[in-house]
Amino acid sequence: MKKIFCLVALVLVVSGSLVFGAWQPAKRSIMSRWAEDVGPDNVWREYPRPQLVRADWLSLNGLWDYALLGKTSAKPSAYEGEILVPFCVESALSGVGKDVTPDDRIWYRRTFKVPGSWSDKRVILNFEAVDFEAAVWVNGGFVGAHKGAYDRFSFDITDYLDGVARHEIVVSVIDPSSLGTQARGKQQLSQQGIWYTPVSGIWQTVWLEPVSKVAAIREVKIVPDIDSDSVTVTPMLFAPTQVEYVVEVTILEDGRKVTSAKVRADNSVSIDFDDPILWSPDEPFLYDLKLRLFKAGSERETLDELTSYFGMRKISLGKGPYGKVLHLNDKELFHYGPLDQGWWPDGLHTPPSDEAMKYDIQVTKDMGFNMIRKHIKVEPDRWYYWCDKIGIMVWQDMPSGMVVIPREGSERPDHVQHVKKGGDDLMRRTEDTAQFEWELRRMMDLRGNAPSIVMWVPFNEGWGQYDTCRISDAVKAYDPSRLVNAISGWELRPCGDVYDIHSYQQEVTVPQMQRGQATVLGEYGGIGYPVKGHQWNTGMRNWGYQTYHSADELLKNYIHKFDQIVEMKKKGLSAAVYTQTTDVEGEVNGLMTYDRDVIKIAPKKLKKLHDVLYK
Repeated sequence: MKKIFCLVALVLVVSGSLVFGAWQPAKRSIMSRWAEDVGPDNVWREYPRPQLVRADWLSLNGLWDYALLGKTSAKPSAYEGEILVPFCVESALSGVGKDVTPDDRIWYRRTFKVPGSWSDKRVILNFEAVDFEAAVWVNGGFVGAHKGAYDRFSFDITDYLDGVARHEIVVSVIDPSSLGTQARGKQQLSQQGIWYTPVSGIWQTVWLEPVSKVAAIREVKIVPDIDSDSVTVTPMLFAPTQVEYVVEVTILEDGRKVTSAKVRADNSVSIDFDDPILWSPDEPFLYDLKLRLFKAGSERETLDELTSYFGMRKISLGKGPYGKVLHLNDKELFHYGPLDQGWWPDGLHTPPSDEAMKYDIQVTKDMGFNMIRKHIKVEPDRWYYWCDKIGIMVWQDMPSGMVVIPREGSERPDHVQHVKKGGDDLMRRTEDTAQFEWELRRMMDLRGNAPSIVMWVPFNEGWGQYDTCRISDAVKAYDPSRLVNAISGWELRPCGDVYDIHSYQQEVTVPQMQRGQATVLGEYGGIGYPVKGHQWNTGMRNWGYQTYHSADELLKNYIHKFDQIVEMKKKGLSAAVYTQTTDVEGEVNGLMTYDRDVIKIAPKKLKKLHDVLYK
């Protein structure tokens, strides 16, 4: 019998890969309803980069071969199964559902064909996000590597495609997980309380796009200025050039041309237009933008053409009776929203679909919130697109970078060192700070055109906190168009635009008003309500700061805490963040269950309650 099995296995090996069975999700206790519609042929087919859209592209999402081997392993000669990209190895929707340790290396492989219409183009391979350190080969040639869990990276693979009809991509990934010092948010190998299942490997869309071999636009920076009724646009090519290329920039309102201007590539142009419609949560109006590239003197020959969009809005501090307050478009506006961690029972960091991701944002808006604090995670670009479209402001956290130290009596580091309350900033190694600050800047670069993002939050509760005021000042200098929350909670420092405390007591702590900063409550609430049949793990402690066991008790205690926020607003409070949008694994303090099947307090009831904050 053993010989027959081995013979069958040998026959199934084709071109170094096994012929695997039909894909199906790994088993989990709960899944969201969108998971039922996910399959290899329809997974994440939406264009992944709404801020810079080309008409022609090719998704590489779907089934890839995978192998989980030792960290020092070479490329495998055969793979052990199939994985559904872009879901991480640990997730149910990957079809794998295995733990990955720092001693492991994940190998991926797939083949693809280049459309015939791309024969005169350069081909760009894009990875929207891979956690954490990736190396990439095409047709056996090493094309490059990347470190960082949350930012897009790209390679020009044109020169690796010559003379081959069907092409092979191989990717290897290692992830230090919670034993490393990298930015990782709440991922932890040992899950408990507020620490969740790690995310390793490819977790966002992989895709190809063709660009002109002559010249093409790589990125564009868009900065609105409502004080001068203008927008500054900076289109940049893939590489500097001695040849003069020009970009025609056209602004459209509901499909109608408003105005246009021409600018030399790799330069900025300020475009004036009369009476712009301002973006706000109540009226999230977006202008469309067209960019057309041509060589100077050859205007009729278009080399590259893309579309984008922007919102005209201004976020600033203004004067209030007790100190500084938050202003949107030069008018005071209280910011109120949930702490949103963006985790899913079936996809972990990756929502099961674009529709599912949009649902969370829309329900938040329906509940009468006008803001979301995106907590120590950077989302796919399309999440910010839906915030821009639906109309909800975003406080964007940088995922926390930790410092690991050995537990007493252990040779291996296995837990996180935070800044002690009342202590100094951490001393971090230069290599770690360089990586953290690179990823921080990439977060700002890649999401910086989103009008919904109104505040950057470099640090949370002292987790990995170092050089606080230097980092805060650098963020403000790099993007003066937004506010900076230097540190949300606990280890406050005399820098940044806001003074941010956290309070999870039943009686919410009243923050001390600050003259030079807006005062905000960066986290409060955390009221637990476990709903039977919708829990991640019934064997875990269902954790909340205060836990109740009925919807009526939850509502009663929510109102009790919310009423305190209303009173604080009268005395100068500028914002509050309620913990949280959904339950997450062992945490049951969400306004929705982890699978999104149960909304614990009716949105209409919450909206009616919340409206008082905006009057």
